[in-house]
Parts: sequence; structure tokens; C-alpha cells
Amino acid sequence: MSLEGKGVHLDGKTIRHSFDQAAGTDALQVVTAWSSELHLCLGQLPVEAGSNERTAVPKLLEMLELTGAIVTLDAMHTTKSTAKQIRQQGADYVLTVKRNQPSLYNTINRKFEELAEGNFEHSRVRSHVTREKNGSREEYRRYTVFPAPAELRQLGWTDIKTIGMVYRERTVNGKTSQELVYFISSLEPKVRNLAKQIRDHWKIENQLHWTLDVTFAEDTSRIRKNNGPANAAIFRRLALSIVKRYTSENKSMRRKRRAAARNPKHLLRYLTGNQA
Repeated sequence: MSLEGKGVHLDGKTIRHSFDQAAGTDALQVVTAWSSELHLCLGQLPVEAGSNERTAVPKLLEMLELTGAIVTLDAMHTTKSTAKQIRQQGADYVLTVKRNQPSLYNTINRKFEELAEGNFEHSRVRSHVTREKNGSREEYRRYTVFPAPAELRQLGWTDIKTIGMVYRERTVNGKTSQELVYFISSLEPKVRNLAKQIRDHWKIENQLHWTLDVTFAEDTSRIRKNNGPANAAIFRRLALSIVKRYTSENKSMRRKRRAAARNPKHLLRYLTGNQA
């Protein structure tokens, strides 16, 4: 199965009720790699006690075959070492930038200020606007990208090709909020492709994390002894991937699970991927 040109989104999730007060253990946190286009969990790794996501992500990346993929991560993981690792594994990256990388953030911010003032070569700028409406919620997004300035490579971001900005405006029940987010990428400054990767990153929340909590009741699970929480998390993600990839039936995830539990024929179809 090729990941060429496909997004691989990494993010962490805390299984909130997996703590064990008697044993003095905190709730388990798991970092997962999710392909939104394939509806497939590619791998997961528990965060070690006393550690955090930043130490788990490089280990999870190392476990994956990423050739041709486009890896997306939030700002916590925007580091030179992570970007270098992704490129060494034959993949590209789209990384969110916040103030935890001050030199990188300030350089990008300054370039966009120059753009706003008209002091930039506009022929190199590419923009893309999307609008969505769902009931009482409206969302406006404007994506702007252009080639990364040479000074970023001088700062050690050697494979960076694009810097970008997303302006989001959301109106819910008449109340409007605004957000401005920067990002960098090793991809060429093709705005529609980058906009898709930025948008798809949050599908790990909608397609994976939300389903794990609502359909699999992961957050309320009280499995908490030894490796129980981590093992249960593996099987939940495996089950979710199997059922999501079976698209011949127009059923909800919950109904598919119930059908598999009641009828071995349904279970066999889901396990073998027989779409007939």
C-alpha cells in the first residue's frame, strides 16, 4: 500500500479514565499516526511515564514506512530534528509554527507583515479561499503561501521550501472568532495542496479520536492494570480501521460493530475486506 502523496497525521490522545490511583499511575497517553485518505491507523506508541509527546513522536516516526507521504504535526513537534527525520525517511512535512520556535516564528511573521505592507514580490504569492456553512456555523479560511526565504535555511531549516499562513474566521450563533496560524513545508508552494494537508490534519480528531470516544467509549474505559490500557488501545484502533475501510454498506460505525458481533458472516466480510 503506497502512501505517495497521502497525508499522515500524528497527534496524541489521553485515555482519561485509565489512571490508577492505588498504583499511583497517571492516565495513559497514546501518540497515533492516522491516514485520513486510507482511513487507516498506521501505528501507535504509548507515551512513557514521566515523558511527553515530544519524545514519543520521533520513535513512532522511526517505526513507520513513510516514503512519499506528507507528514503533518502541530506546533509542539515543529523542530529541526523532527523535520530532518521526516525528510530522511523519504517523506515531506507540513508543520504548524508558533512562538515555541521564536526565530522561525518571528521571521515568518516579519515576511507576512512585509507582504501586508506591499513590500514583497506579489508574483510569488499564492492564495486560496474556502467557505463552509453548516447550520448556524460559518467558516471562512484564507490560505497564503510563498517560497521560503533563504534566511530560514541559514537558521538550519535546510529542506524548507514554503512558508504559509492560514486566517480562519468562524461564526457560530452570531458570535465570530478569528485565528491566524503559520506553517512551514518541504513541499513546493502550491496553495491548494497545502490547504488540503492543513485541513486534513484535523481529521485525526474527527475520524479517529472522536469515534474512539463516542463509539468505542475509550475515554470512559477503566482498564488500567499494567499494559491493559495500551493493549486495549491497539485493539480499538485496529477494529476502527477495519470497519472504516469497509465501505460497501451505508451503515454507521456503531451499526457495523453491532452487525459484526451478531453475525459471523458480517465479521468475516469486515476482516477480509470483501466488499461484495
